[in-house]
Amino acid sequence: MAGILFIISAPSGSGKSTLVSELRKQVSGVEFAISWTTRPPRGSEENGREYNFTSREEFEQMLEAGVFLEHAEVFGNLYGTARNSLDDARSAGHDLLLDIDVQGAAQVRAKMPEAVSIFVMPPNPKVLRTRLRNRSRAEGVVNEEEVYRRLNEASKEIENYREYGYILVNDILDRAVAQLEAIVLAERFYRNGEVIAYRSRRVLEVAAACLQSNSQERLRPVLEAFGVLRSTGQQQLDFGQDTDDDNDADDDPDRGDEKENSDED
Repeated sequence: MAGILFIISAPSGSGKSTLVSELRKQVSGVEFAISWTTRPPRGSEENGREYNFTSREEFEQMLEAGVFLEHAEVFGNLYGTARNSLDDARSAGHDLLLDIDVQGAAQVRAKMPEAVSIFVMPPNPKVLRTRLRNRSRAEGVVNEEEVYRRLNEASKEIENYREYGYILVNDILDRAVAQLEAIVLAERFYRNGEVIAYRSRRVLEVAAACLQSNSQERLRPVLEAFGVLRSTGQQQLDFGQDTDDDNDADDDPDRGDEKENSDED
């Protein structure tokens, strides 16, 4: 069967990498494209596992040679997905999942409009700030300026939600994982006629509820919280009070990797 290309994007700290990791544990035949990046490894990261780490000079040479399906510069670092990731997945008859930012997603959609695009949102700014701060603590340093820069960037990224076919609000991890799994299984059913082994009707209903066209009421409080629905005036996000026991997240602050953690909210 033909493999499906899935794109998943989210603001930093939204929990998408945890969702991807859980999806791959539960659904077979989904390959994950390991991105290339010019940023240095962090903590226990290993070359070829979280990312393919390279220099800016080598990255630019690869870019000139047409190696990348998409690429973007995020917070001063270059990121890109190699075309051979898609070729290899298709040769094996597997789906491919790209965990990429909104810039890269726009490039892929322009080249491959048949791709399935999924946008993950945090439930509100307070939860997102707590996740970002907890991640900073885990790295040993809490940089408030960096946290707020990413929070402001999150609102800009969320404005792109209309470009995605499916929307997930990651407020409760188990539910968001079930929704992501339903989307993958539903797309396999509709595109390839692949049988859904368990509770097929319910799976299709869950996936349909996540379509952007069916999500407006559910998204309204999230969009209002991030100021996306406000047409005029100075945006002022409500971050609430700091806590140490809210959700944790340790994904890549710039683009996303497979090591992000997000507890239930």
